[in-house]
Amino acid sequence: MAENKTQPTTAGVADFLAGVAPRRQAEAETLIAMMRDISGFEPVLWGPSIIGFGTTHYRYDSGREGDMPILAFSPRKARLTIYFDGFDHYGEQLARLGKHSSSVSCLYVNKLDDIDLAVLREMLVACHGRYTGK
Repeated sequence: MAENKTQPTTAGVADFLAGVAPRRQAEAETLIAMMRDISGFEPVLWGPSIIGFGTTHYRYDSGREGDMPILAFSPRKARLTIYFDGFDHYGEQLARLGKHSSSVSCLYVNKLDDIDLAVLREMLVACHGRYTGK
């Protein structure tokens, strides 16, 4: 079975952030503080552009398995991508979150000022709890 492309690296998160736009740097620092507080883990760069906190192992019914961060985001040029465990559990929070879009497990936000950070925190706490039982 092929190994996941996105793996934790030894690259520095600060070095990575130095290469993104100043607004994204500031937003990333806000998300890093929030995710560090929720998870209790320090940020690790996964692949070239995902900042993750903690690690969990997954196994799909298909047999595919691997490791992924418990909480993670990527400060992409066009918008922030915040990774979740799907959105079946977040209907009420998504209605209160503010301007966003989503796909199967990615929440897309143009800028943090567009959303309610307290609602995002609720969602991240719930996501963390589903993986850790905390």
